[in-house]
Amino acid sequence: MTYGSSLAAAPVIREPLHAPVAQLVRGGVIEGMHYGSVVVLAADGTVELQIGDIEAAFYPRSALKPVQAVAMLRAGLPLDGELLSLTAASHSGEERHLAGTRRILELAGLPEDRLRNVADLPFDPVVREAWVRDGRMPSQLAQNCSGKHAAMLYTAHLNGWSLDDYLDPTHPLQQAIAEIVEDLTGQSIAQVTVDGCGAPLFSVSLHGLARAAARITTAAPGTPEARVADAMREHAEMASGSGRDVAALMRAVPGLLTKDGFEGVQVASLPDGRAVAVKIADGADRARVPVAAAALARCGVDPAALAEFTGAPLLGGGAVVGHIRPTRALDPLTHPLYA
Repeated sequence: MTYGSSLAAAPVIREPLHAPVAQLVRGGVIEGMHYGSVVVLAADGTVELQIGDIEAAFYPRSALKPVQAVAMLRAGLPLDGELLSLTAASHSGEERHLAGTRRILELAGLPEDRLRNVADLPFDPVVREAWVRDGRMPSQLAQNCSGKHAAMLYTAHLNGWSLDDYLDPTHPLQQAIAEIVEDLTGQSIAQVTVDGCGAPLFSVSLHGLARAAARITTAAPGTPEARVADAMREHAEMASGSGRDVAALMRAVPGLLTKDGFEGVQVASLPDGRAVAVKIADGADRARVPVAAAALARCGVDPAALAEFTGAPLLGGGAVVGHIRPTRALDPLTHPLYA
């Protein structure tokens, strides 16, 4: 599908040419290797660094949620603040996330049973364990995409669109979202499938995802893009959860907007348009965080602000015996294990 003549062609669907991006080092020996792709954009949009395959078609997963939120605002969704942050969230299933989702549904005048996302337990392990101890069953509210789904229902309701099929890729809501995905990434969508929550998932390139993030953070105040960025930065825990690395990263780096996605995806952008996007080939979160931090350092973020994101220590017998570290292509000088 194509919505404008200025769009670049859809990225090619192929086996991605990933490259080494992180190493698991135990006792000074490289024990394992994570492959992936990384792109770093300068403020003017030029590519400052690329590792692996940044132009192949891939699925951004939940890293695309800020773009989906922009599309819903453009379609009339009247949310800001915490509830708009929740609209773009992969939340932890905390009570505030459940309450926020209920509030969006109340504003729409719709019951919970209109949600069409899958039922699940809370994403956060501690919250999930407490949920199970209390004998609570999986629910659509607890599933990490419930805020987005409630906002989708609200947007459809406001426009007079049908509700039962709001997840159908041919539905006016999903067509509107697809148009904005193409607008902000600057390229045609390569493929449409279904995300884990049941919503349509659009395939673009890693480069396109970084461009979209940059356009969101450089947008003029009051625009849908700026409203999404402001809401997520000001209410980072609503966009993720207590103790989540995404919220911690936005607190640590002033002005940063970042969003993670399943299967090792992360995108981040600064107010001047500098942006990074990361895809870990095997989907490992243990590599996602330090690789994203290293990419941000290459982007010009002060490494001191990123110190807590450089990789979890590897333990052996209770003692630290190694780390996950970015490869030299990403972090040639600053990582302590390269000293």
